Amino acid sequence: MSSRDFAAWMAAIQQRTEQALDAALPDAALSPDELHAAMRYAVLEGGKRVRALLVHAAGEIAAAEPERLDRAACAVELIHAYSLVHDDLPCMDNDVLRRGKPTVHVEFGEATALLTGDALQTLAFQVLSDTPLADDAGRQLEMIAQLAQASGSRGMAGGQAIDLASVGKELTREELEFMHIHKTGALIRASVRLGALCGAPDDDALDRLDRYGKLVGLLFQVVDDILDADADTATLGKTAGKDADHDKPTYVSLLGISETRALADALLAEACEALAPLGGRAHHLAELAGFIVHRKF
Repeated sequence: MSSRDFAAWMAAIQQRTEQALDAALPDAALSPDELHAAMRYAVLEGGKRVRALLVHAAGEIAAAEPERLDRAACAVELIHAYSLVHDDLPCMDNDVLRRGKPTVHVEFGEATALLTGDALQTLAFQVLSDTPLADDAGRQLEMIAQLAQASGSRGMAGGQAIDLASVGKELTREELEFMHIHKTGALIRASVRLGALCGAPDDDALDRLDRYGKLVGLLFQVVDDILDADADTATLGKTAGKDADHDKPTYVSLLGISETRALADALLAEACEALAPLGGRAHHLAELAGFIVHRKF
């Protein structure tokens, strides 16, 4: 597949995800209008939709219907958006810029931002449960449970708690990996699994996709650490260097920039190796792993 073909596929998925999110979110004219406006502000017209792209690419391997994948993609993007709104709050990372525009609490106030995150989280589970997304109800319940676990104390929220508790501390590489597998990796891994479960994957394919998802989830955070240390605010669309400013442990602070880049290359190779037996069906997933390493914001 040429880079032009991959870019066209990516743009098409991003567009249909934006349309699906627009349809899923409440109309800003409906009461409570400020909350609904804040929800739309937090979600629409921003980000690369990496998690949605992973949902669709994994779903291709399992021959899932695109309309089902749209719903699963919406669910993970809503969870991701809620987490960003809450992460940016003064009681958390206290950031004023996200995706190149003022954060939700700057634009709408802290109380509305808190409610926005709450409402986006619950909407994600409504989207994942209100239409059939699998061939049997048990499989769809499994999808709901997996998204819940990836979002909660044994996933993203738990990883964020560890992150907050680690400020000013030196973590071992194993401790840092454990934190990031939960904080960032859990939702990315769930995105891959949800996409596959919208279709009918065989056990071997699902195992390989799950390993790929775990590796890519960690890879995403490793690259994030590199970008935070090495890119400027205009490039990132969010405040650059905030991890160092907040004295947070990162792969760059632990290993240095050169070794962290080598780690990213190694994770990329492992992720592609996990996909290799799946052949051409996995080409979009392989391209996405490379995109995560070389992404520009």
